[in-house]
Amino acid sequence: MSAQALPFARLVARMANLMVGLPDYDSYVEHRRLNHPDQPVMSREAFFRERQEARYSGKVGRCC
Repeated sequence: MSAQALPFARLVARMANLMVGLPDYDSYVEHRRLNHPDQPVMSREAFFRERQEARYSGKVGRCC
């Protein structure tokens, strides 16, 4: 794969994962390091489990 195609391929893979509901761990890590540098970052496995639990636990995050 050419050097120019690699960033595009990563973008396509990221978009495909988000469309099927797979969380983006790399964005999570970047966000934590920029906005919460004093707090630990979950492992990829822990992050995936937490996101699955949040999505499928049946709890509704509404105020009413």
